[in-house]
Amino acid sequence: MKIEVQSKKGLRTILSVVVDKKTIQSKIEERLLELQKEVALKGFRPGKVPSSVIKSQFGKSIYGEVIDKVLRETSSKAILEKKLKVAGQPKIDLKQFGEGKDLNYELQIDCLPNIELKALDKFKFTSYKIKIEKKIIDEKLKELSTQNKKFEEKKDNEKAINGDQVTFDYSATVDEKKFEGSEGKGVQIELGKNLFLKGFDEQLIGVKKKETKQVNAILPANHPKKELANKKTKFECKIINIKKAVENKVDDNFAKMMGAKNLADLKILIEKQITNQYNQALNSITKKEILDQIEKNHNIDLPKNLIEQELDLMTKNLKPEDKEKHKANNEKLAKNRIKLGLLLNEFGEKNNLKVTEDEVKAEIQKQIKTMPGQEKMVLEYYQKNPSASQSLKGSLYEEKIIELIKSKMKLNLKEINSKEAEIIITDFNKQNVDKSESSKTKSSEKDKSKSKKISKK
Repeated sequence: MKIEVQSKKGLRTILSVVVDKKTIQSKIEERLLELQKEVALKGFRPGKVPSSVIKSQFGKSIYGEVIDKVLRETSSKAILEKKLKVAGQPKIDLKQFGEGKDLNYELQIDCLPNIELKALDKFKFTSYKIKIEKKIIDEKLKELSTQNKKFEEKKDNEKAINGDQVTFDYSATVDEKKFEGSEGKGVQIELGKNLFLKGFDEQLIGVKKKETKQVNAILPANHPKKELANKKTKFECKIINIKKAVENKVDDNFAKMMGAKNLADLKILIEKQITNQYNQALNSITKKEILDQIEKNHNIDLPKNLIEQELDLMTKNLKPEDKEKHKANNEKLAKNRIKLGLLLNEFGEKNNLKVTEDEVKAEIQKQIKTMPGQEKMVLEYYQKNPSASQSLKGSLYEEKIIELIKSKMKLNLKEINSKEAEIIITDFNKQNVDKSESSKTKSSEKDKSKSKKISKK
């Protein structure tokens, strides 16, 4: 095999590879010998079919199979020999092939750039430590109490009011006719929530136990039976029971009902839950601050094929006109993603970071704990979707890299309360929306400018 560097421009290298005809012929003969043991043809005993007969019948497919294998083997060997760090799948351009001829092809390779990582000790990032106020915890306790309210029966002569729980049987008609699903037994609604049909609750205000009340309502537009959608309907409702809401006493007993040891423990759990919710958003802000600094302070060449692949992935569900409209913005985003991916991977490789299978399993177990009752479903999902496990492994790898980067940068720790956290999160989201809209506007202005130039021509 003969390997020569045909050209080298930037990250793109083109190799010329020649495999002599004797090597090709040798591979063909090896394959013919293998097939002699496998092929069964009429008129010949198993394993006794002459190679000339096999070649006459399957020659073209055998040659194609051999060439395919030779291309795979020799291209890998050529890349290894020239010590190239390949980005994506190389392209093969056949120049000469055919039985009795040398195999001559070009191998077009986009290489990974050489990356010089900068020292991080001069960079700094902001991390947030949030303190949840007592008022917020008390509000959450009150919300829990309201969501888990208890009901006790009203007296027979007491009327239903908003907030009461009414149990009833109904029989409904449309145009004086019954329909599928026109009867219900033991239906239970809380007046004022309007979860049954629009305007239904308010017509039950004032009813008493054992009364029959006619309620007029309109069936929803998305009713399963299209012929019943938006139809005026009469409901004959027989009131079975009426209960009034009883305010929960927020004490140790209530806390135990919520799964805590006592009220103090429930408050701690609530504080942790609220803190975690804020931390998810605040950690994303910190991560973006770190990634922005990494991206801005490193200049590297980017492999064109990786940009193209990322762009295709990003826009695969877009209409052609939308792809064209936001082409510049999408290209910028694709380049940013590729650049950050290469930089983070370099940090990981230089520091020998790895994610073990045990770490992946531990993360899956952590997810299972947050989804009680769905343990089997989560496990089966990862077992049946290897790509999901691989994606999880990638996320864990990125987390390790970010933590490593944090350890090398200067920490600016800010202690904040929930109100300050809300402002920080809102401002961050607004800035990102504004940037996105600005990019789209600039892209649109460029398109308009181009169209004006074309019209002038």
